[in-house]
Amino acid sequence: MLQFLKKFFSEKEIEDIDLMKKFLIVGLGNIGTEYENTRHNIGFKILDFFASDEESVAFETNKLGATATYKFKGRTFIFLKPSTYMNLSGKAVKYWMTKEKIPLGNILIITDDINLPFGTIRVKTKGSDGGHNGLKDIQTQLGTTNYSRFRFGVGAEFSKGHQVDYVLGEWNQEEESQMKERLEKSKELIKSFGTAGVNNTMNAFNNT
Repeated sequence: MLQFLKKFFSEKEIEDIDLMKKFLIVGLGNIGTEYENTRHNIGFKILDFFASDEESVAFETNKLGATATYKFKGRTFIFLKPSTYMNLSGKAVKYWMTKEKIPLGNILIITDDINLPFGTIRVKTKGSDGGHNGLKDIQTQLGTTNYSRFRFGVGAEFSKGHQVDYVLGEWNQEEESQMKERLEKSKELIKSFGTAGVNNTMNAFNNT
């Protein structure tokens, strides 16, 4: 295939084509066992589920985070779980985006969202940080809000002044009973993002 492409494209053009097939999928969360099953760590949880469901995907410790690679339909997905803690997530995103030469349009940030009911899925191509410290740092580091984010609803069942306790709290029994189906849906969304594009993914998955 490479020799065939060389007949029609320069090496630089071939490299650009290859780079467009690479995707950085970032799950936001905090490192440490005390945070493992908390609402704020849904980004980690989704990527961990993906890895457990695919024998070829295994995370290893790297600079500024744990990374894994998944190949599917000619695409390369690089999964990243930042080790910087939530408030400095942008540092890890920028480093791996630069290192892997991944274009901004091929980045997907997975985050929790208290403005959506539990399990609600919504993909957006831009937007504010909504008060989320991880998104706020990513915006600062990248210098833009024009990046795709996959927002997973965690609900807002907390009283005034207890938001932090809520997002750093663990899933309740009812949420746990629905979690596997939501994780499976999230896995399909990630694959769609890389193969069908963000607009088709929004149409297929938003609010499902």
